[in-house]
Amino acid sequence: MEYRIIERESFTVIGKTLEVSTRDGENFRRIPEFWQESNQDGTSDKLLHIGRVKDLLGICMHMDHAREVLSYWIAVEAGSDADPQSFETAVIPAAAWAVFTTVGPMPHAIQNVWQRIFHEWFPGTGYEHTGGADFELYPPGDITAEDYRCEIWIPVKKK
Repeated sequence: MEYRIIERESFTVIGKTLEVSTRDGENFRRIPEFWQESNQDGTSDKLLHIGRVKDLLGICMHMDHAREVLSYWIAVEAGSDADPQSFETAVIPAAAWAVFTTVGPMPHAIQNVWQRIFHEWFPGTGYEHTGGADFELYPPGDITAEDYRCEIWIPVKKK
C-alpha cells in the first residue's frame, strides 16, 4: 500500500460528535448515516463556513475498547479566530501521521482502505498506531465519483 509519513503540529477542530457502537459493524452503517444527516440538515455547510480550509474531517476521536464504542466527529480545522458557535472543539495533538490516499465513491472506497490498513499495512510494517485520534480528510468534490480522492491520517510510531 502506498503511504507517506507526515509530521504535523497540533491543531484545533470544531465539529459535531456521535457515539457509535463497533459491535457487528454498526459503525460501518451508522457513520455514513451520520454524514447523510449532517449534509442534509446543513451541519456540513455550517462547519465549512467556520473552517480554516474547505475540507471536512471525519475523526475517530476516542475508542473505548471495553464498551466497544467510539466517538466519531464530523469536523473542520479551526483557525485561531474561529467561533465554534454551537459545536464542540478539541485539540488534535502533534504527531507523525501515516497518510493513505483513497480513490473511489464513498463510503465503500474508504471502508476498504481502512480494512487493508489494519489487515495488511500494520502487520507488514514497523509501525503501530499511537492510540490517538485518526481522521479522514474529505476535500470538496463529488464523493460518489469513481475518481474522488480523500485521505486517511493515522498517528503512528515505530515499533
